[in-house]
Amino acid sequence: MSTNRQLTGKEILEKEFKTGMRGYNQEEVDEYLDVIIQDYEAFQQEIDKLKQENERLRKHSDQTKSRQSAPNHQVNYDILKRVSNLEKAVFGNKYADSEE
Repeated sequence: MSTNRQLTGKEILEKEFKTGMRGYNQEEVDEYLDVIIQDYEAFQQEIDKLKQENERLRKHSDQTKSRQSAPNHQVNYDILKRVSNLEKAVFGNKYADSEE
């Protein structure tokens, strides 16, 4: 996911405006741009933080999925082994031998 950001904080800071006879107060514009730059940088930091968190959660999810699928095979094997041992105990070796 990429952002369609057109300006960086540095570009905003370095932007120069032409002045005219009845132009804007340069100090007021500079102060306003300073606030915009602070917000802009805070938003970028938040975006970066959320991207990192998203990546961490994806990795955690992938690890959880892989852990959940592998132990199921082991559990199934253990259950089958217990059933086999139980059959031997209940029916004796004759039952186990006749299946083979």
